[in-house]
Amino acid sequence: MKLFYRKYGDGPPLVILHGLCGSSDNWVTIAKCISNSYTVYLPDLRNHGLSPHNDVNDYNSLSSDLYEFAGELGLGRFYLAGHSMGGKAAIHFTLKNPERICGLVIADISPFLTVNSRSKEFDLGLLILRTILETDISASVSRRDIDNLLTGKIQSQKFRAFIMKNLKRIPDNKFAWKINAAALLNNLDKITEGLPRTTGDISQITGFPVLFLKGENSDYLPYGDWNDILKIFPAAELRTVKNAGHWIHTDNPEAVEEAFICLLDK
Repeated sequence: MKLFYRKYGDGPPLVILHGLCGSSDNWVTIAKCISNSYTVYLPDLRNHGLSPHNDVNDYNSLSSDLYEFAGELGLGRFYLAGHSMGGKAAIHFTLKNPERICGLVIADISPFLTVNSRSKEFDLGLLILRTILETDISASVSRRDIDNLLTGKIQSQKFRAFIMKNLKRIPDNKFAWKINAAALLNNLDKITEGLPRTTGDISQITGFPVLFLKGENSDYLPYGDWNDILKIFPAAELRTVKNAGHWIHTDNPEAVEEAFICLLDK
């Protein structure tokens, strides 16, 4: 699948994968701030942003898309990062292709199925996708119109703004949704699933730095999962991002930028 992407900067290649219901636009501010250190590639994942739609949206397909994306751009080894769903996709790609990775950053998501965080992740995705599917924007001519429609369902203005990043202009000055909400809703169980926890010997992945970033006020990356994470990535480092929830790149962008810069020194 040929993914739409944005490109910034000059330096070693870094691919950043956004989360569920997000897009490449979510990471533009970070990309510009680290553009003196990396060449940053921000793809829209399948069924998101300006990339193609497909009925399948699981981690095998996301990993295959990334493999194709890197091949088309001529990226041999590269740095890889991902947030939430994008973090799981980055982990799946790394498990299959560790020889392609120079360094890995996983932003506020556990690789594993953790009941409380998985339930929250599922419920949040369900709320966003159902809101998009159930909100008729065909008569709306301004973003304020759509914001008013969403207000009755979503109280948080910040959250509504996140959802509205999925809008696009169409002829006659109207709006439509870019995101393939129906396909994502049908695949939500797969999107929120986790890796099985190992109880035996596994092939540990080493040879490059691995950094997990946890939002201080988020439970998507429980501290209790850390020992299991170290079974896969024995040299991984965990950093808590202060004053941040799940969307750490918007809550504390400076700390996230610093983490990317520090990665080059490891």
